[in-house]
Amino acid sequence: MTGAVVADWTALVPGLERLDAPSRKRLRDLSRAMAAPVGTRMFGESSPCQAFLIVMEGQVRVQKVGENGREIALYRVGPGETCVVTTVCLMSGTDYDAEGIAETDIRAQMLPLSGFRALLADSEGFRDFVFRAYSTRISDLLLLLEEVSFGRIDQRLASCLLERADAAGEMAMTHQELAAELGTAREVVSRQLKEFERQGWLTLGRGRVALRDRTALLALSRK
Repeated sequence: MTGAVVADWTALVPGLERLDAPSRKRLRDLSRAMAAPVGTRMFGESSPCQAFLIVMEGQVRVQKVGENGREIALYRVGPGETCVVTTVCLMSGTDYDAEGIAETDIRAQMLPLSGFRALLADSEGFRDFVFRAYSTRISDLLLLLEEVSFGRIDQRLASCLLERADAAGEMAMTHQELAAELGTAREVVSRQLKEFERQGWLTLGRGRVALRDRTALLALSRK
């Protein structure tokens, strides 16, 4: 979804292309384009929810921060996706209970609350789009809950490393950022990373991790 501006941006979003022509036009007319640089706090806990966001380019990390300062990444919103926390807040009229951080530069379309509610009431296709995204994200969150509650930290860390590493097997992530991904303490992650390094599976650097044995990590993640 990169390149020149497209007149009908709804054609780029899976699900929206199936809307009837009047609903698509109404969605385009009611929405406005927005952009935000990497690191922007897109929304914060206890802040009011005023618009439905459809990401066109970039990625937003949605996370929860506990009273003790520990973080857990709930999910990420990428191109063509929406935020289920935002959907819940818009439908219930409540404030945000999580925060969203732009992990990259963001380009998106924002549908104001009034437009969101009008389309939800009047367009079957738009309702289908919203609730399909909602159900998919809820499934992801239930899986995350299961992993945090019952998964072994070494297996989950191995999976996270394999998922986040680039083609060269490297990633620029601190121990604290990895801990936030897994919903655990930094000390737990640091201890496990050092064990992986002792076994020759990776090399640790300042704010960086380089994988050396993907096969071993993959085997562990699948146990």
